[in-house]
Amino acid sequence: MNMRVPNFRHLRAFREVAATRSVSGAAGRVHLSQPAITQAIAKLEEQLGTALFERRSDGMIPTETGEMFLGRSERALGLIRTGAREAVRIGAKKGGRGFANFDQLLTTAQLRALVAVSRAGNFSLAARNVGISQPTLHRAARDLERLSGLTLFSKTSQGIELTPAAVALSQAVKLAFAELEQGFSEIEETLGIDAATIVVGALPLPRAYVLPAAINLLTQERPEVRVSVVDGPYNDLLHDLRHGEIDLLVGALRDPVPIDDVSQEALFSDPLLVVARTDHPLAGKAKITLDDLAAYPWAVPRENTPTRAYFDRLFSGRPMPASIVESSSMVLIRELLLKSDRLTLTSAHQIRHERSMGLLSPLNVDLPAGMWRPIGVTLRRGWRPTVTQSRFLDCLREAGRLSGGAEVA
Repeated sequence: MNMRVPNFRHLRAFREVAATRSVSGAAGRVHLSQPAITQAIAKLEEQLGTALFERRSDGMIPTETGEMFLGRSERALGLIRTGAREAVRIGAKKGGRGFANFDQLLTTAQLRALVAVSRAGNFSLAARNVGISQPTLHRAARDLERLSGLTLFSKTSQGIELTPAAVALSQAVKLAFAELEQGFSEIEETLGIDAATIVVGALPLPRAYVLPAAINLLTQERPEVRVSVVDGPYNDLLHDLRHGEIDLLVGALRDPVPIDDVSQEALFSDPLLVVARTDHPLAGKAKITLDDLAAYPWAVPRENTPTRAYFDRLFSGRPMPASIVESSSMVLIRELLLKSDRLTLTSAHQIRHERSMGLLSPLNVDLPAGMWRPIGVTLRRGWRPTVTQSRFLDCLREAGRLSGGAEVA
């Protein structure tokens, strides 16, 4: 997702004009001339498409949209300040020569360079991705090291790796960029331009019903909104969520919550079923034992997933089935089931279409109590959604209620 990132010097000037209610008062705080600050505010207003201040006899007073964007700007600058302090805590060397409060000196070019290298792992590829020359990006990255007094980049046989200090700073910068993108979207909503993009990380189960239903609900109300769905393993999507690359993550919840900077909200619980093709030898059998199940080959999710944990629990203390195929792809598992005697453990929602078409069906197995998967949404702790993002969360909740699963109090 290409985020709109304003000039950070302009943001600092904007913040100080709002605080002092004057260009002259802000000039002393950010060490810029009054004409430079006036120009910075004008460029920021042009980029946002709205006036940020009312010029009155008692000073420069933020407009409604100005107050809105000021909140996002302060959060973004605060994130970078916190990230810079954490980077120094992790990577500062005795006798280091970085500037105190170096976060106040950082430029947008330097921050973009850091993020680009973190994504590409290579200076040349990073430069190509952001549309600048490699020497220009390399210079910005090295200027960032000079200002911070930290080693941020390490050359390896695989390319360029970020040091732990750089990882901390990069995460903060990505979150700051995401905060500012939300600021742009909020102003557009206020001006009647609802062209926001919501980026959703999707695990397998909600793709079958809940997520499509929520997207349809939202886009029927707001057809201009763009929804970008990112598929991937849980750990990759969690990383993207925590780094501001996606807005929210929908899927099976983890117990306990994997890390303290995210929160989880359950939408509904989905029962797990032992599933086979409709003409499987066990189909229609009145009472199926674990020994019966163990006699057949299985296709199951990979380790460290909630459903795999339930599968391991099902056969705890007894021999596992002799033949097991592991895959995170429900498409592959479905084809394996349709063309063999394999079994799988999956949720009712995940086979709703195959079941309605008579392709797959659940077997008559009494599973242990508690074999339900809570399905919900994972958010960054402290995340402040825009109006459109809030409405999408409501659509997810509504889709969860209509899904037929058990509601979670």
